[in-house]
Amino acid sequence: MTLADLDLGALRFRTHRERADLLASACASNPDLASFETIGESLEGDPIPGITLGYGPRRVTLMAGAHADEPVGPETLTTLVAEGLAARGWGASGGGLADLFERFTFRIIPHVNPAAEVANWGWIERHDPADVAGSLSRFLRWRRRERPGMDVEFGYPDLRPENRAATAFLFRTGPVALHASLHGMAFSEGALLLIEKKWLGSDRDAALRTAFERAAGAAGLPLHDHDRRGDKGFRYAGPGFWSTPEGEAMRQHFMDAGDPETAAWFRRSSMEEAMRTTPGESPLCVVTELPMFRISAGGGERQRGVASHAVAFREAMPGLLADASDGVDLQPAVERFGITCPDLATQVRVHLKTLDAALAAIG
Repeated sequence: MTLADLDLGALRFRTHRERADLLASACASNPDLASFETIGESLEGDPIPGITLGYGPRRVTLMAGAHADEPVGPETLTTLVAEGLAARGWGASGGGLADLFERFTFRIIPHVNPAAEVANWGWIERHDPADVAGSLSRFLRWRRRERPGMDVEFGYPDLRPENRAATAFLFRTGPVALHASLHGMAFSEGALLLIEKKWLGSDRDAALRTAFERAAGAAGLPLHDHDRRGDKGFRYAGPGFWSTPEGEAMRQHFMDAGDPETAAWFRRSSMEEAMRTTPGESPLCVVTELPMFRISAGGGERQRGVASHAVAFREAMPGLLADASDGVDLQPAVERFGITCPDLATQVRVHLKTLDAALAAIG
């Protein structure tokens, strides 16, 4: 059994409180294998849960929710814990996840930024892949994202209370073999995986890249092909693959843009913090990026490294924001840009398959 085999039948977007209650109950029912604790509070005082799962010698750190307008990651990690514990009963005879829990100790933060989820809940709870125009309108009107400089993903170790709590729970308890931060993209032409640059393009990550491409393809998602030419430090490694982000590159981006005040706020990314747990070595660090809204039309002739459909959509964004605010039906835009919404189960399955492949890469 693998993580991608877990039962997704009860999957839905849940509130931070619902997830915490579910995870606390699942851990309490499996005290020999899992523990649930409050590791700190958000900037607004919301409790942040952390889960320790398994007892193996190699440490794996998983987190989601850094950008709370990207709600699939928290549901993925909630499923991993709750359904993974339910599947343990299949035993060591080969059917369950017993072997995984014997090889690895997981430190998991399902949602590191709970207050921002509250700000986005108006569109999250009503997101409906069958109603693309309505979901797009609600997203454009109600989406909230923190400004650069208050970004939890680039605040390690101590920009915000969330970063201090995550640093202590994930990265101050021993070396890390694998760190994954689950993200998403509001709009893209397909799936994207970011891999730490010391692994990217080497023999060590070849199977991981193949597995990710297959998982995305099985879900009907092509690879997002966008060569940013080093912008913000993202190194392009072909369609669907970039290097993981780095705080210094983000600082330099804003310095070059004439904004030293914002540049000064940027610290390390969670991937860089994970790297610091194993000096002289290179843990595998990955960032998953799957679209809430996939763009498949509207741009010019396709060229390698140029996401022309996504570029055309971005250029139309000011008008779409105005239309959404005025209550204009966005169905014509949905048809013009070929917009679809991958459903939650599809996205969670791709995330879990990617984690399976990442665990295999370090195993």
